[in-house]
Amino acid sequence: MEFIDYYKILGLSKTATESEIKKAYRKLARKYHPDLNPNDKIAEQKFKEVNEANEVLSNPENRKKYDKYGKDWKHADEIEKARKQQQQYQQTYSGNSGGYTEHDFSDFFESMFGDSGRKFGGRRTVKFRGEDYNAELHLNLTDVFKTEKRTLTVNGKNIRITIPAGVYNGQVIKIKGHGGPGIGGGPNGDLYITFSIINNTRFKRENDDLYTTIDLDLYKAVLGGEIEVETFDGKVKLKVKPETQNGTRIKLKGKGFPKYKKEGQFGDLYITYNIKIPTNLGQKEKELFTQLAKNKH
Repeated sequence: MEFIDYYKILGLSKTATESEIKKAYRKLARKYHPDLNPNDKIAEQKFKEVNEANEVLSNPENRKKYDKYGKDWKHADEIEKARKQQQQYQQTYSGNSGGYTEHDFSDFFESMFGDSGRKFGGRRTVKFRGEDYNAELHLNLTDVFKTEKRTLTVNGKNIRITIPAGVYNGQVIKIKGHGGPGIGGGPNGDLYITFSIINNTRFKRENDDLYTTIDLDLYKAVLGGEIEVETFDGKVKLKVKPETQNGTRIKLKGKGFPKYKKEGQFGDLYITYNIKIPTNLGQKEKELFTQLAKNKH
C-alpha cells in the first residue's frame, strides 16, 4: 500500500496537538463536504482523505502506531509481538551451550505461523493480511431504484461493481480481496463500501415503503372521481371515494421501493390526501356554498 501522509492532508506538522488536529479536520471537512460540492469528484476524494486522516490522527493510540510504522500502522501489534518472540527465542538459544542454528530458529517461526517464505529481521516471519480499505459512495435515491453497474477508483485501481436495487442509506457491502496488499505474501485485505443515499425525490422512504402527500381539491373529495398521481416509476390513475376526509391515507400495494436482493419484490406506496379549500370564489360559488350551509341545518 502506498504511504499516505495524513499530516500533510490536514496541513499539519507531526507535532500538532489534538486541538489543532480537530480544528483542521472541521475546517477541511466543511470545505470539501459533498453537500457543498455536488458532483465534484475532486472534492469528494478530498473529503474521504480528510476523514481518513482524522480517524487515524485523532486517536492517540492509532497516531502513535502511525508515527512509528507509517503505512503498516494497522499491523503494529502483530509486528511488535513477532519482534518480542524473536528476541525471546534468540536469547533462549544463545544461552544454550550447544548454540542454535538458522534451521532451529526458522522451525520455531514455522511452527507458530506456518511457512511464510519470507524474512523478518533475518528470520522467517508471519504472513500479514493486507489492511481493509473503506470507501463512501454517494448516490441519489433514483440511482438505486434499479440494479446497475458502476466503476469505482480505489487507491488508483478501477473496480467494477454491481449495485443491487434497494440499497439502504448507510449500508455497507464488502468487496473481498480489493483492500491493501498482504505483507510477507499474506492475503489482500477487503474493500468496504458505505452507501450514502441522498433523497432527490418528494417521496419519503422507510425501509421498502414510500410515503407521499398529494393535494385533492374539495369538489373531488366531496363528490369522488378519478385522479392521476405520480409513483416512483410512473403515473397511475386512482378512484377517489365520495366524501373523502382530509388526511385519508391509501395504500398502493407493490408501488414502493424494490426490496434489497429480492428481485421482483417491492414495498408499498402510501398516499395521504391533503384537501385544498378553494380560494378566489366568485359570487355564484359563494351563493351555492351559502345554500349548502343552510341546507345542513
